[in-house]
Amino acid sequence: MDDCHRYRVEPGSRPRLADLDPAEHEGATGKREAKARIEATGRRLRELQYLLYAENRRSLLVCLQALDAGGKDGTIRHVLGYMNPQGCRVHAFRVPNEEEAARDFLWRVHRRTPRRGEVAIFNRSHYEDVLVARVHGLVPKAVWSRRYAAINEFERLLHENGTHILKFFLHISKEEQLRRFRKRLEDPGRQWKISEADYEERRYWDDYQLAYEDALHHCSTAHAPWYVIPADHKWYRNLAVSQILLQTLEGLQLQLPPPRVDLEAIRRRYHRELADKDGRED
Repeated sequence: MDDCHRYRVEPGSRPRLADLDPAEHEGATGKREAKARIEATGRRLRELQYLLYAENRRSLLVCLQALDAGGKDGTIRHVLGYMNPQGCRVHAFRVPNEEEAARDFLWRVHRRTPRRGEVAIFNRSHYEDVLVARVHGLVPKAVWSRRYAAINEFERLLHENGTHILKFFLHISKEEQLRRFRKRLEDPGRQWKISEADYEERRYWDDYQLAYEDALHHCSTAHAPWYVIPADHKWYRNLAVSQILLQTLEGLQLQLPPPRVDLEAIRRRYHRELADKDGRED
């Protein structure tokens, strides 16, 4: 489990999702151990986020993509939920509204990218425009096929301005998706999530697999890598994502910035005021 980067899609490679086991849990002994490691990692992620916020020079963008019931919400809750909301924002990209649809497809995305010192989490992302838009023929191939290059340039721009990008495809099997749908039907606390569209989308399973493979192939770069995370086991999904986040933030070698004031002058003032206060009380 320490080598999470084996899930990284190397630039120029083309993963075949049918050959990647979504139920893999190599290197982890089980759910109990994973939960303990995730909690320990979460505490360290909170510390690193504090350093990122204090440093105020760089930022982190985390993109989560998955088919329906793939675990985007669960990953945010169990992994990224350790972060301080003051420096962490989550945005879910749904069907573009009228204002968004009237502009280029990246306009609404760029507005949500993190400022320096922040972590931004995208629940779905700009990749919907080469996934859903492609599978459902919302735009012609001549349009969506050009978007890969636009996405790469967009992510390069973010990187050159200090944003580190991690993109996770939470890879589940068709059978596991159906099991999760069934749990929603049986659990009153989850029934609000049920949508007929979720079941309709299963008809396009193979089309989505191909669309994801093309996105992974065209848009996994050294500065904005894609990771294909086995996600049939929720605990393993959370463990893998948390470890990649940890290794990435540790690699930034974040440091607290130096004080911006004369500490000795402030100490002298403090002691002077304290002495005056003690004198008045006497």
